[in-house]
Amino acid sequence: MKILLAEDDFASRKFMTNYLEKYGDCDITVDGEEAVDAFLMALEDGEPYDLICLDVMMPVLDGYQALKAIRDIEKERGIQGKDSAKIIMTTALNEERNVKKAFEMGCTVYSGKPIDLEKFEMILKKLELI
Repeated sequence: MKILLAEDDFASRKFMTNYLEKYGDCDITVDGEEAVDAFLMALEDGEPYDLICLDVMMPVLDGYQALKAIRDIEKERGIQGKDSAKIIMTTALNEERNVKKAFEMGCTVYSGKPIDLEKFEMILKKLELI
């Protein structure tokens, strides 16, 4: 599995990288703009990401802006359904309006922080990624 992790917090990034690396190749970005650039480069190389984990609160572009940009790129290129990337928003912002906004913008799953690894693994299984 090819994974993109967009996380600006060092401790969270290290924690998630250590966890996700057992499931596949994990590329890391520290802001939303880098995440969108990495997504685009992977598409152009013919090796799109299977899973993208986006933190909501990041510099340059936040997770919502990155999510919208990624979904817009997929739409422009006719990528849809099971061919589109599975995107998990990871954030401490668990208020209903934030969750609703993320789903309206096209996220696959919304996972609150701190990340519960047991639940996260169940999500990956449900998405048929592992």
